[in-house]
Amino acid sequence: MAAKDTEKYAVPGLERGLRILSEFSRQTPTLTAPELARRLSVPRTTIFRLLVTLENLGFVERLNNGRDYQLGTAVLRLGFEYLASLSITELSRPILERLRDDTGYSSNLVIRDRRDIVYIQKVAPASVFSSSVHIGTRLPAHATVLGRVLLSHHSFEQLQALYPEERLQAHGPNTPATTHDLYTLLQKDKARGYVMEEGFFETNISTIAAPVHDESGVVVAALGLTVPNLRIPEAERERLIERVKNAARSLSVSLNYSGAYA
Repeated sequence: MAAKDTEKYAVPGLERGLRILSEFSRQTPTLTAPELARRLSVPRTTIFRLLVTLENLGFVERLNNGRDYQLGTAVLRLGFEYLASLSITELSRPILERLRDDTGYSSNLVIRDRRDIVYIQKVAPASVFSSSVHIGTRLPAHATVLGRVLLSHHSFEQLQALYPEERLQAHGPNTPATTHDLYTLLQKDKARGYVMEEGFFETNISTIAAPVHDESGVVVAALGLTVPNLRIPEAERERLIERVKNAARSLSVSLNYSGAYA
């Protein structure tokens, strides 16, 4: 459909309602109507009407103070229904369970949503270690090991379109400073066929991750192993890397991928 046609059939009220929902995040879990009006450059009266509609449908909830809003259970329900509808989540579960049982560490599967990674499956061992990551968690793709796997097959032009800013947002000392730095890192990741980093995003967490391909060869997910230590034991490294790569291959084969691996 041509751009003029999409503009012709667009529904401004629906667009504004969805933009309101998109303003809520881990950094801003609650917002007031005036704050939303400023963020979206929309009149307050319009924002109030949209919030009332969203509240009636359960997509936002008003807190007890009467001013602040947060996302409602309807959003969560839609999110989990979407995740459950992805065949890859069902196919990945037994593979991730085997990886966890074989290694003793948490195994995860993530997909990319624009500049974020989204956890769609997680299998954790019985442990005193408590992770803040759960299904639905979003993290910045450019600053995480799993995100690097998902971005590793992007061209420099694609990365520039995704990250047009001069400097990338830092999430610690290891975050690439520019798109060029990120691209250089990703080229090495792609050639290696997996990523292993110690303390890259969180100083006390190490990660090994590999790409999952679909039938057409596109990288559709990243499969990873989380080691709750600053260092991965030297004696375990090669074994863990092979286990992660094999798990990613198994899931790719389940998605009818028949191509070569690095």
